[in-house]
Amino acid sequence: MDIKPHPNHHLYLKTLERMTPEDHLKKVFELSAMTKALFLHGLQKRFPEKGESEIKELYLKRIVKCYNGNY
Repeated sequence: MDIKPHPNHHLYLKTLERMTPEDHLKKVFELSAMTKALFLHGLQKRFPEKGESEIKELYLKRIVKCYNGNY
């Protein structure tokens, strides 16, 4: 059961259909960079007492957990 309406879903699908493979790839990289930036920002907000190098170390440790160890 879908509890949230998606009135623009058809528009979203049409937009995806019009995109070239290159546009799709660009969007993937854009979303990936945005996700990493938001994750880093979240760590900075969660641990305001930590310095930049400590946040970077924490970021790297946590991002490693996101990758599948089977590759």
